Amino acid sequence: MMSSDSKARFSNRVENYVKYRPSYPAEAVDYLYSVVGMTADSVIADIGAGTGIFSKLLLERGSNVIAVEPNAAMREAAEQELGASPNYRSHASAAEDTGLPADAVDFIVCAQSFHWFDRPAAQAEFHRILKPGGKAVLIWNSRLTSGTPFLEGYEQLLKQYSKDYEKMTHKNISGVQLQPFFRDGGMHTAVFGNRQLFNLEELIGRAMSSSYVPAEGEPNHERMKQGLQELFEQTQVDGKISFDYETELFWGEV
Repeated sequence: MMSSDSKARFSNRVENYVKYRPSYPAEAVDYLYSVVGMTADSVIADIGAGTGIFSKLLLERGSNVIAVEPNAAMREAAEQELGASPNYRSHASAAEDTGLPADAVDFIVCAQSFHWFDRPAAQAEFHRILKPGGKAVLIWNSRLTSGTPFLEGYEQLLKQYSKDYEKMTHKNISGVQLQPFFRDGGMHTAVFGNRQLFNLEELIGRAMSSSYVPAEGEPNHERMKQGLQELFEQTQVDGKISFDYETELFWGEV
């Protein structure tokens, strides 16, 4: 199971998470509703749903969404945004023990969350709640760490000022490691481009939405902010920097 620390880890970052975390490209959602096979009639469990960023995209396609999220502050932010939708249901539980009935859902999505799970326990639970032939989709907006002076400078700031960065990032999980999660190793992959344009205030907010970046009052917080300001001044174009990602999908039966 996830530790209580990991489940509470974003509680003091919800406001920044809602404001500054990226959504996902339309091409990636189109892929789910064509190649992967989701439809407006699908019942989809969004596990580790957080503040509802991906749930919202599924609701816009007409699907029924069960948002599973153990962190109360994040769950409440999602309920405030999406709770009026008749196709949305919020569930206060964890990936390893969702509390959902067996064979309850057509699809599972885990957007920016799977790296927090106890993988063997989640695998057993996903298999239990998926209908026969149902599929799980693991999705990340993977921040690029090279290719522009800004991206490379941001990566260096994280390594310099975040004591948790190296062990907390989802980049520690490779496709090879994910493959055994899927039935008979039958994992499919797809990659899409994604980016956000930020002014300085937005850049700082985006940084502070990450659980491994020193929060206000923690050691290195002020140094991190100063480093971000200097990096922004060195690399901005017309008052903006480009925060670039690859949106990665891994999917198959569990």
